[in-house]
Amino acid sequence: MIKGLLKKSIAILTVGILTVSLTACSKGGTTVEDITSAKKLVIGTSADFPPYEFHKEINGKDTIVGFDIAIGQAIAEELGVDVEIKDMDFDGLLAALSAGTIDVVMAGMNPTPEREESVDFTDIYYYAEQTVLVRAEDADKYTSVDSLAGLKVAAQKGTIQESLVTEQIDGAEVVALAKIPDLVLQLKSGKVEAIAVESAVAESYAKANSDLVVGSFQFEVAEEEKGAAIAVKEGSDELIEKLNEILAKLIKEGKIDQFVVEANEMVEVEE
Repeated sequence: MIKGLLKKSIAILTVGILTVSLTACSKGGTTVEDITSAKKLVIGTSADFPPYEFHKEINGKDTIVGFDIAIGQAIAEELGVDVEIKDMDFDGLLAALSAGTIDVVMAGMNPTPEREESVDFTDIYYYAEQTVLVRAEDADKYTSVDSLAGLKVAAQKGTIQESLVTEQIDGAEVVALAKIPDLVLQLKSGKVEAIAVESAVAESYAKANSDLVVGSFQFEVAEEEKGAAIAVKEGSDELIEKLNEILAKLIKEGKIDQFVVEANEMVEVEE
């Protein structure tokens, strides 16, 4: 009888230990050691967001560049590892992060409360306003949120800009697509009247397209929606601490401002 009870207790204890272990594993985040052991930092991004990240032909090869990429490379150098870039649709980045197929998300992502429910964020490393991109011929026509009321306004799917259009432009019909170049085509062809986008991105597309201009107004946004931060898997406290340390160093040395200037210079201007 005692032997039977002992076996039963051991079995229950074993199941309990396994349950705790599995729970810990499922909630575990990414560590610095995970990255250094793999000898590479896998960055998830959506490379249609200049000057943050975009495609450019360099020496005959399609290359993903931008100041997010430059920051990622600087972080990798600090960690003593290589960089691997995975380009995907913006609205699939957080799922990839949670699944562990990427180590971090660097895509001009705002650390909103909604996103913080599923992932963790570093400190904000870059601030920008939220505005619109419009056709040059309509620059004097669309000068406020109210001027776009009831019209078709585009935004990248899964972004804060999509929410801003819905919440702040009365009666707007939101056209949400995965890639910004597709939204630009919609704007140029007259299928939408404006694209809600971050100011730095709007300036890059306006620079590259003489028939487009940056809107003369900004959306009203919360402080966390103005800044970009690096997203990491939930529970990656040690990694966040290290990333914040590196970001603070880059900001102090003026490197991030330098990366922004260099990325804007790489945006191709329309002939």
